[in-house]
Amino acid sequence: MRKVYYQYDPNMRVYRRVYPTLWQRIVSAVWRFVLVIVLGGVFFLIYRYSISTPQMSDLYKENSRLQSQYRVLSRKVDDALLVLHDIEERDDNLYRVLLEADPVPEVVRQAGFNGTNRYAELTDMSNAELVVNTSQKVDMLAKKLYMQTRSFNEIVELSREQENKLACIPAIQPISNKDLKHTASGYGYRTDPVYHVRQFHQGMDFTCDTGTPVYATGNGKVIYAKWRSGFGNLIEIDHGYGYVTRYAHLSKILVKEGQNVVRSEEIGLAGSTGKSTGPHVHYEVLVNKQNVNPIQYYFMDLDAEQYEEMINLAENHGKVFD
Repeated sequence: MRKVYYQYDPNMRVYRRVYPTLWQRIVSAVWRFVLVIVLGGVFFLIYRYSISTPQMSDLYKENSRLQSQYRVLSRKVDDALLVLHDIEERDDNLYRVLLEADPVPEVVRQAGFNGTNRYAELTDMSNAELVVNTSQKVDMLAKKLYMQTRSFNEIVELSREQENKLACIPAIQPISNKDLKHTASGYGYRTDPVYHVRQFHQGMDFTCDTGTPVYATGNGKVIYAKWRSGFGNLIEIDHGYGYVTRYAHLSKILVKEGQNVVRSEEIGLAGSTGKSTGPHVHYEVLVNKQNVNPIQYYFMDLDAEQYEEMINLAENHGKVFD
C-alpha cells in the first residue's frame, strides 16, 4: 500500500496532504536501501564473530591441532639437525682424516640455502612465521642429508681403495669395554701416582682385573714383546702406514716378536707390572713416531653417543695408574 504524507498547517489548524516529488521519493528509497545494507552488515559481523557455528568450531580446533603438529615437527627437525651436525663433524674430523681425504667445504654443505624465496606463497597463511620457519628447516635437513649421503658414498669408495689400510689402522679398544666402565684416565697432563708431580700422560689407562684379555687393535706385526723399564711387560705392534700401538703393564705376553697379528686377536693379559699402582692396561697410539690421543681410534667400537661419553670420561683428571 502506498504511503500518504500529511503536513500540519498551524494557521488553519488542519492537516494538508503532501505530495512528494519524484526526486524526494528516489532519495528516500536510496536511504532506506543503504540503511538496510548497513544494518545487514552489522548483524552479519555480530553473527560472524559472536556466534560460533559447529563448522566454525571444528575449523578452529583443526587449526589448533595443525599448529601443535607444526611445533612438534619443528622441534623434531631441530633434533635431527643436531644429530646430523655431529655426523658431519665426525665425517670431517675422523673418517676423512683417517682416509687422508679433505673435509667437505662448508660452502658445499650449505649450497642452495640462499637465493630465491620459495616460501612467498606461505606468507599469507595464518601462523605464517611458524609454517615458513618449519618448511625452511625441513628443506635444509633434506639438502644436508643429500650432501652427507654423497660424502659417505665418497668415503665408501675411498675405503674400498684403502681396505688393507683400514684393517691395519687401530680402530678398537685394547680390552672389552662396551659399557665404558673400564675407562680410567685419558691422554694429557695428569698427576703421576708415584712421583706426585704433573706429567704428560701419553696414552689411556683402562682398569680391569689381572688376567683380562688384551687385544690387538689393528692388523700388524709385533716388533717388541718383553719387559721394558717403567712399562713392565710391553707389546708394540707396527701396523704399517706410520701407525704403532703399545700395550703396557701386562701380566703375561702371548705373542712373539716378528709375529703377524690381526685386529681383535688376543695378544696378552692385563696386569700391574712395571711402574703401576693397580691392575690396568696402558695403551698408546703413535703416528709417524709421535704420540697421539688414542680416543681418536675407537671408531669401530663406539657409536656417536658412546664416543661423546668416552671423551667426557677420558677428560677427567681422576686417578692415573702409571
